[in-house]
Amino acid sequence: MYYIGYDIGSSSVKVALVDAKNNKNVAVLSEPDGEMPIDAPHPDWAEQNPEMWWKHLCQATQRIILENKIDPQHILAVGISYQMHGLVLVDRHQKLLRDSIIWCDSRAVAIGDQAAKDIGVQKYGTHLLNAPGNFTASKLKWVKENEPTIYAQAAYYMLPGDFIAFKLTNEIRTTKNGLSEGILWDYKEKKVADWLLDHYGIAPSMTPSLVENFEDQGSITEKAALATGLPIGIPIRYRAGDQPNNALALNVLRPGEVAATGGTSGVLFAVTDRNTSQEFSRVNHFAHVNYTVENPVIGSLLCINGAGIQYSWLKNLTRIRDFNTMNSLSAEVAVGSEGLVNLPFGNGSERMLNNCNLGTHFCNLNLNLHNEAHLFRAALEGIAFSFAYGMEIMKTDGLDAQIIRAGNDNLFRSEIFSTTLATLIKQPITIYNTTGAIGAARAAGLEKGELDRMKAHVNQHDKVAEINPQSDSQIYQDAYQNWKNTLEHQLKKEQ
Repeated sequence: MYYIGYDIGSSSVKVALVDAKNNKNVAVLSEPDGEMPIDAPHPDWAEQNPEMWWKHLCQATQRIILENKIDPQHILAVGISYQMHGLVLVDRHQKLLRDSIIWCDSRAVAIGDQAAKDIGVQKYGTHLLNAPGNFTASKLKWVKENEPTIYAQAAYYMLPGDFIAFKLTNEIRTTKNGLSEGILWDYKEKKVADWLLDHYGIAPSMTPSLVENFEDQGSITEKAALATGLPIGIPIRYRAGDQPNNALALNVLRPGEVAATGGTSGVLFAVTDRNTSQEFSRVNHFAHVNYTVENPVIGSLLCINGAGIQYSWLKNLTRIRDFNTMNSLSAEVAVGSEGLVNLPFGNGSERMLNNCNLGTHFCNLNLNLHNEAHLFRAALEGIAFSFAYGMEIMKTDGLDAQIIRAGNDNLFRSEIFSTTLATLIKQPITIYNTTGAIGAARAAGLEKGELDRMKAHVNQHDKVAEINPQSDSQIYQDAYQNWKNTLEHQLKKEQ
């Protein structure tokens, strides 16, 4: 028997099967072979067609069943992880109205900033634990203001994971977790923040009905079964944004634990039971997967948009075929990249830089000294320095990081990146062989109160390495200080 999990990213759709008896991974694959396109009709916009996600999910599901020669009737339940903060709109006939405005789209920054001024920090700071920002609610307001014909037809807004769940079950529903990432959950009143919708002039009826995690959220329809190969009638039992889900996959569920992710974007996700903060913009606070109104577990999230995408861009630019080659060339260059500095912020406005759209910079480039190896090393260091900078911000907001865990994928496969970060934050980083799709599959088999079962399995089976700080840390600190000085100089120029 099996559980199946999906991870709906902006680059690909991943699917995983885990054994229902022992929680061990059976198979993981992704669709498509390359990366899904992101449309940018205007600078700093980012859109994707949700039907593209669905198409690749169907293909991936059919493949994983076929290639592993399993009986689909042995699949018991579904878990869903998805790219956060996106906006999907459907009409009263459940027809998709426009492409999704996804997480890295910056068009609603000004709307969120104005709402923060109008509402005031005393209100949003205690009720939302976040400024309205460039999140789902503000994106919906943007559609209302700029696409009134489309907005007039809209019956429901959804998060990307809600749309996938809808395609599977024909039920339009969401979760407290999802609403919190749209900045639409009121932590103080413990309900939907209808007052924010009212401020934006949005009808509360557009909010889907709520379902709980680790409980049945709808059943696979005959139509969805035909499209995917899944059995008719099995339940969706879990959905969560990709970062809370990554934290669950890494057993980051308790105060003091931190999950680090180095994908297209970089993320630090720290668990806390505090419902107070001094950072409402640079750090965001979302209901964790194990959040309940009785036990309000919060995930404090700091996002760095420009992370792995910087390294990937360099790979494509230099036509190097693989990241292993890039990492090998990087290792030939000394710590500090011989003065070359990379500010990897070329993927939209950066929340940790107070929504500044700084762009990517390579500074101090010496044409007689620096080559592509220096570019690669500077990029890895620049991303690691960005993570360290983010940790400093989170510590000023009261973070007491006791345990830091990361998945064995993307940037954390680079020894340079991992070692640089561990040395700067002066803490070991434990690496686990798991993925978001595996985490979602395992979560589909959990009941409320069974999270200790997840903990035991992760600790026993998934740990693969521990990255320790270097004893000679001064050269790393010097390089980091040079990077910070460069960043501050560039930020002053933007003011």
